[in-house]
Amino acid sequence: MDATELLTAGKIAAELKVPGPQVKKAIAALKLKPTVVKGGCSYFARAALPKIKKALSPG
Repeated sequence: MDATELLTAGKIAAELKVPGPQVKKAIAALKLKPTVVKGGCSYFARAALPKIKKALSPG
């Protein structure tokens, strides 16, 4: 897997233009497991973005 495909919750928040805590809450609600954990940071595959975006959408 290419390193550019891995995103932290902060990077996901920046990309979706939402606050970081909302992204972390969505990740927890979806029970998403990080693709990789390096140095205590969780990295998620870019493929998780649509799921997270949908979880953040109202309604």
